[in-house]
Amino acid sequence: MCNNNLFKALLLSVSIGLFISCDKDYNEIGEGLIGENHFDLDSENFSVVAYNQEISPIQSNNLPINALGIYNNTAFEKTTASFATEVALATVSPVIGVNAVIDSVVIDIPYFVDVTKTTSITAAGVAAGNTYVLDSIYGADKAKIKLSIYESGRYMGQQTGVGQLFYTNQNTEFDGKKIGDRLNDATDKSQNDEFFFNPKQHVFSTTVDNVTTKTYGTPSMRLRLNNDFFKNKILNAPASALVTNEAFKRHLNGLYFKVEQSGTDSGSLAMMNFARGTITIKYKEDLVTTTATTRVDKTIVLNLTGNTASLLDKTNPNTAYTSAINTPDKDLGDEKLYLKGGEGSMAVLKLFGPDNFGDDGLTGTPNGVADELDRIRKNKWLINQASLILTVDAASMANSYEPERLYLYDFTNNATILDYFIAAASTSKYVSKFTFGGYLKRDATTQKRGVSYRINLTSHIRNLVKNTDAKNIELGLAVTEDINIADFYKLKTPSGSFIQAPVTSVMNPLGTILHGSNSTDANKKLKLEIYYTKPN
Repeated sequence: MCNNNLFKALLLSVSIGLFISCDKDYNEIGEGLIGENHFDLDSENFSVVAYNQEISPIQSNNLPINALGIYNNTAFEKTTASFATEVALATVSPVIGVNAVIDSVVIDIPYFVDVTKTTSITAAGVAAGNTYVLDSIYGADKAKIKLSIYESGRYMGQQTGVGQLFYTNQNTEFDGKKIGDRLNDATDKSQNDEFFFNPKQHVFSTTVDNVTTKTYGTPSMRLRLNNDFFKNKILNAPASALVTNEAFKRHLNGLYFKVEQSGTDSGSLAMMNFARGTITIKYKEDLVTTTATTRVDKTIVLNLTGNTASLLDKTNPNTAYTSAINTPDKDLGDEKLYLKGGEGSMAVLKLFGPDNFGDDGLTGTPNGVADELDRIRKNKWLINQASLILTVDAASMANSYEPERLYLYDFTNNATILDYFIAAASTSKYVSKFTFGGYLKRDATTQKRGVSYRINLTSHIRNLVKNTDAKNIELGLAVTEDINIADFYKLKTPSGSFIQAPVTSVMNPLGTILHGSNSTDANKKLKLEIYYTKPN
């Protein structure tokens, strides 16, 4: 999740991006060269109307990354993120012998680590593991939350052959259907009531023939779970419940991770890949032979795979935020744009202003095309580069974590725009689609606060100019957790034509406040900047 290795990867992506952007048809209308050195090119800022759009409860099942914990973003609201998941047998139909007794049950879910800050430890000249810095943790260092893991009573599999959808606002339902006492019931409060995301490595000791060997594991959520529960649910289960994972998931619906505030502690929130998690049941059973009966060690592993749900509770909303998303100005645009992940908000953009005139953009009756776009087409400009420039409202964001990247898409059709489609992809989300932009530019001070975002929509504008039948669709602007994910999730309650929002926005717990198209600061208001060449 860390982007400290960004520089080298960016150089490669820039080189590739600049190479493939050279356009042999430079003299065609709407075509040109993309580059940062504009020389004697003309430039102009064009109209944008941008307004806030609330993202109401939204589909949140089977996300690749999920939030867990508490994050109080004073610019927006307090979010408490719980989670539910199915559980699967790593090996179905385990053979469980006679007199099986559990030694331990441990759940282990790795954290994301900033690999650039990992340092080795040496003790008495011998390697002794590493020190780590966790990545994608939001909140005070080692801030506590109350974490309780329960058996879930909510079946998450298919119903009448159709997969279920789960939404961000279903935490109350899952909480009401939890079964029994919490499973992480150790007396050590760091395992439950005072849990925190611990960056320390795990140290494991093994003694064989009086020789102790130590091994080391990376930081993870590693908790002891109740032995009796798993004895009854797994070791004493009927064989029919363990024969397939479909049968097993009806026997054990899954686990529910409930998050609450720990005393007066503010808490923290982590992004986690639960699918990498395991539950390891270690037990002993009798091995019976014709000559003797001996005790042997056995293991059963459960994987945290299957259907999942991200469950978000929102409290303590900032009144300026709620006012902005509840009363957007769709005609003139909003002064500030509030982009918030999860069950949050985004912005809708309309380019090139009103349609008051005919084909020349100056006279006649409205023709269904924005006048500014009509004038560009009539003048046959060659579009060299087009960018959206969005300035962060630094005062409003002073005490908040800031999203590293924004995502611009076709809001009208819930699709990607051309610039996203043609930008080179990479397995690393930090540099993938680099020429598409959307990166946060930070200031040079020690605080490294966000200054602005720039998004490339050159090809989108070229297409509008070159193809008179191209529609000037509305654009959506949202935070993104992973630019490689371009899918959309359904709103629980659609609002008019707004029925979906980007999955990658649902994944991201952060938000940013931007100067909008109706900002009172003319130097910071949202801009559509176009560099162009006039034909000879």
